[in-house]
Amino acid sequence: MTASIPQIHNQTQYSVDELLDMYKIDRSQLDEVREVSQRAIPEISGLIDSFYLWMGDHAEMMSFFRSDAVLKHVQQMQVAYWVRLLEADINEDYINDRRRIGEIHAKIGLPVMIYMAGVSMAYEHLSGIHSRILGCNEASQTLNQTIANILHMDAGLICQSFVDKRDALLQEQSQAVLSMSTPVTEIWDGILLLPIVGIVDSKRSEDIMNAVLECIKTSKAKEFILDISGVGVVDTAVANYLISITKATALMGCQTTISGISPAISKTIVQLGINVGDVHTTSTMMDALASAFSSRGISLKEKH
Repeated sequence: MTASIPQIHNQTQYSVDELLDMYKIDRSQLDEVREVSQRAIPEISGLIDSFYLWMGDHAEMMSFFRSDAVLKHVQQMQVAYWVRLLEADINEDYINDRRRIGEIHAKIGLPVMIYMAGVSMAYEHLSGIHSRILGCNEASQTLNQTIANILHMDAGLICQSFVDKRDALLQEQSQAVLSMSTPVTEIWDGILLLPIVGIVDSKRSEDIMNAVLECIKTSKAKEFILDISGVGVVDTAVANYLISITKATALMGCQTTISGISPAISKTIVQLGINVGDVHTTSTMMDALASAFSSRGISLKEKH
């Protein structure tokens, strides 16, 4: 269950100055980038062309472009990305734009490895442009180091945004799965049924309890059947979760019957020394249904 996996989130939104300091980028260095950018920017189209010639040899990369129109749009966006980097106007809008790119990568499922490979190749090409403009000297080396630092900052922002967005998407999917995995159904007037399949952890147990209690409140049910025949493992934690659910429903005037208690589960609970107290259990759902109908004064007759 993804709910049991610790998620890493970007808790701190750094300011522009904090980011520049973190990646060792001085504003005077940005001025130097801007001075050269007017001569370097016209060559960006060639950089993008070289990049896509390289990508053409990697089918797994080209698979992200569904049509020529999509490919052309992405190329335009990449030109805009590199032009903005060379303009070196790093402000709040610049930072937000890089975070937005990370979110887009997460939505389309672009692997980080492909993104980083593209950055590496583009940097190598850009270094060659600067060497032609300034010559192979200290100024060129200093400029390329500044560009590398900006790229590292961009990569940090984009990758962190990518991770945060993917975590959010996974959490949404997890919630959707949990919602589908807790289908509390009113099978008869005053009788609720919930069959559980799979793993029960603290998060799922809480979701089950919330769903059941809300359904009891709405339906005013007096009987609730929790069938665990599809639960793979019952340990101390799971048993305590189930007992907590029965106690919570009892406080709302609804009796819970836990059905699907197999010999193996029964033996495990005894061996663990878990006190089930007054919890009502049955070995099969049919027995639980018969008990619930009886409690409601309902008798079922076989059709002949």
